[in-house]
Amino acid sequence: MSEHSVTRAELAVIGAGAAGLYVALCAAAEGASVALISATTLAQTASYWAQGGLAAALAPEDSPQRHQRDTERAGRGLVRETAAAVLCEEAPARVRDLERLGVHFDRDRGGTLSLGLEGGHSLRRVVHSGGSATGRRVVRQLSALAAQEPLVEVLEHAHANSLLLVDGRCAGVGCDDGRTIRARAVAICAGGAAALWARTTNPPGSLGSGMLLAHRAGAQLADLEFLQFHPTAVIGVPGREGFLVTEAIRGEGATLLDADGQRFVDELAPRDEVSRAIDEVLARTGARAVSLDMRAVDPALFPNVVGALAEAGLDVTRELIPVAPAAHYMMGGITTDLHARSTVGGLYAVGESACTGLHGANRLASNSLSECFVFGGRAALAALAEPDIAPQATPTAVTFAGAVEPSTRSALWEHAGLVRTRSGLELLLADPYPLAGLIAACALAREESRGAHIRGDRPQTDPQLDGVHTIVEATGEVRFERWL
Repeated sequence: MSEHSVTRAELAVIGAGAAGLYVALCAAAEGASVALISATTLAQTASYWAQGGLAAALAPEDSPQRHQRDTERAGRGLVRETAAAVLCEEAPARVRDLERLGVHFDRDRGGTLSLGLEGGHSLRRVVHSGGSATGRRVVRQLSALAAQEPLVEVLEHAHANSLLLVDGRCAGVGCDDGRTIRARAVAICAGGAAALWARTTNPPGSLGSGMLLAHRAGAQLADLEFLQFHPTAVIGVPGREGFLVTEAIRGEGATLLDADGQRFVDELAPRDEVSRAIDEVLARTGARAVSLDMRAVDPALFPNVVGALAEAGLDVTRELIPVAPAAHYMMGGITTDLHARSTVGGLYAVGESACTGLHGANRLASNSLSECFVFGGRAALAALAEPDIAPQATPTAVTFAGAVEPSTRSALWEHAGLVRTRSGLELLLADPYPLAGLIAACALAREESRGAHIRGDRPQTDPQLDGVHTIVEATGEVRFERWL
């Protein structure tokens, strides 16, 4: 490679969503140089569209311990307690840090933070910015700070397709335009894989490429069978197919109705429970959708949802919204410790690319943005403590660049959707997109139903698998491991 194509930085960050931006800014605040690789223009990442907020124990009657209990209850016996403790203890400080960085969270007339109620939470503890525009507001502010930060070099429209290894340690990133970044550490913040499913709330780029790149470099993956389906994604509305209607709307009183206009589920139960209830109604009746009734909800609280549906011809103050579950969030990812370290030296992962065990088998609503900032701050500090790699060392590049065919997306929806069976999962093993086969292998290994992973042929939860995570080795071997 020619020297002019090489960028040198102390930290390379793949992905410029909430996690990547915060990692970059935290590292720069420590005086480190950062190369921030963004596949899109800044502020157009998946995080931009996040309608949920940040869960944090900020109310006087709340506590990190109560937040942790809710997290563990939603996670169906698979939450890593140490990861949940870190998240719940540190989330309030990260909210305050974001405010210091210029993010304005919603407050009441008295100036107190407005706290929303979402599924699985035992009380109000979710902060929002602009109602359901939280992702947009947070990413826009952090993007502006990153663009102005002299220590952060933003590489827009760059796609990371290789990791550079020196003596088994990660020492940089290669991009598909020929640019190379040499760094003492790399943080993968490239998002999840929910766009692999035919029906999804995610943008098209959420294909798990960061996970596969890490796996090619020798990193373990974990818990790939746990893909959360969001219960209330719009269906059958041209231009808004898969549009997520935030759970916070149900927290303000919106209800779910069957074809007879009857409620059939506790709307604020954890997401796996609500999604299954909807799926059962659809299977029983043959309908494509149930109805979300938000006519009694103040539309001013959720301007972007109301506006987006109005553009599609739906007046939410008068009409019911047709919704059904859609692939939304992968709890699994690159195995990391509590400082975001993967099993490969110098390689870190934060956000939906990572699996700390925080989310267990079913993510508690709005823990994901909090995770980006809690573990993003920890990742930046740990990465900068990595040893320098000799600049004259010659790295080895490991590459992943694979296209996803429509047949893969259809197959995952059919065989790894809300309900899975052995026969369907076995068909997925040979799918040409490698992550599809790894997802199937994990789902086959877990011969039980738990949280977002429902085996129609194994409907019971196996208590012997409480706290036991599914590990994918670099060789592709799948095994179980108990995490503390």
